[in-house]
Amino acid sequence: MVQVRLVSHRVLPDPVLAARSRKSPELGPRILFFSGGTALRGLSRTLTAYTHNSIHLITPFDSGGSSAKLRQAFGMPAVGDIRNRLMSLADQSLHGNPEIFDLFIHRLPKDQEIPKLREDFTRMAHGSHPLVAAIPDPMRKIIRAHFYDFLQAAPEDFDLRGASLGNLVLAGGYLANRRHLDPTIYLFSMLVRVLGVVRPVVNEDLHLAVELQNGRTLVGQHLITGKEVPGLSEPIRRIWLAASLTDPTPRETAIRPKTASLIHRADLICYPMGSFYSSLAACLLPQGVGREIARTACPKVFIPNTGQDPELLGHDLDCQIEVLLELLARDCGAGVEAEQLLNFVLVDQAQNQDQDRRPSPSCRERWARRGIQIVECPLASPQSAPHLDPDLLAPVLVSLS
Repeated sequence: MVQVRLVSHRVLPDPVLAARSRKSPELGPRILFFSGGTALRGLSRTLTAYTHNSIHLITPFDSGGSSAKLRQAFGMPAVGDIRNRLMSLADQSLHGNPEIFDLFIHRLPKDQEIPKLREDFTRMAHGSHPLVAAIPDPMRKIIRAHFYDFLQAAPEDFDLRGASLGNLVLAGGYLANRRHLDPTIYLFSMLVRVLGVVRPVVNEDLHLAVELQNGRTLVGQHLITGKEVPGLSEPIRRIWLAASLTDPTPRETAIRPKTASLIHRADLICYPMGSFYSSLAACLLPQGVGREIARTACPKVFIPNTGQDPELLGHDLDCQIEVLLELLARDCGAGVEAEQLLNFVLVDQAQNQDQDRRPSPSCRERWARRGIQIVECPLASPQSAPHLDPDLLAPVLVSLS
């Protein structure tokens, strides 16, 4: 295994720390991720072999796919990314978990008539559908109850085409728990033994808005990612939260004390790969995030994307670090140093042989003067490239914690 020595004379990955975590993952480090989307699916699953204590603060601002229909019908936060992370961290060896996983990832057909879909979904609520019947009690009863909660609250003409069953379960639980996500997430975490903590960064019905370099404003995550509409033609200049898809007026929201407590408990804070603005930056927008990070005395690491991210048009590594620090520093007050918010930038050694991706000497020197070290490690394998290999990345994160 190739190792990298830090300025502090530590090596990455540290074989002793990695082995210790693998031996007793229930005592593993509290690595906190600000993220959303699917970029961390593989890493989250691999990380459970090293720690059962990772913390995942997830963006609830998705406005595309089946999440959009739920949000339009119920005025609720997006639950798709939360569902993905819960399933990634679930203990797959637990009896009944593979069947729950199959149900949570199942999507209803897009080419069926709405009345027929509602009829089939009602069968699921009754428990007679094979996907539900295969799940052992008590989980089956809870899922059926949440399906009933959803059916009772949903409009008769709610469009079920392409709906994620996992999203419908969480939506039903949200509605049954007086529009709170935490009780439903907690219950499912216990029943499927989620090996970590998953929470939305805020529990509010808000949307992302960005201003492009040409002054144009876009409201809605689905307009930013380049997945449902063509990619951006201009770089993003700034990002904020808006109350609705039709009103770009900035809307302030703050993290709850329990979220601040999760940040304070972290042994390592990670700003991970994924869609830079709609996943990472989105999680840093609520008031209090940057302030609590600055108050937390643990290492902080940024992992830039290695693949193509349409949201990073016109952003080199230097620019990404600058944007990240600006977002974090907004509510920190005067006197906060960059090294209180970020200590390491972790880049793949092999891919940085590419001149376009390699950090320039001036970039390294600039951030080193502010207490931030750019660290090159072997993070992508021939099988994973251009994406990072979870089996290489996980022990490095454990070693930094």
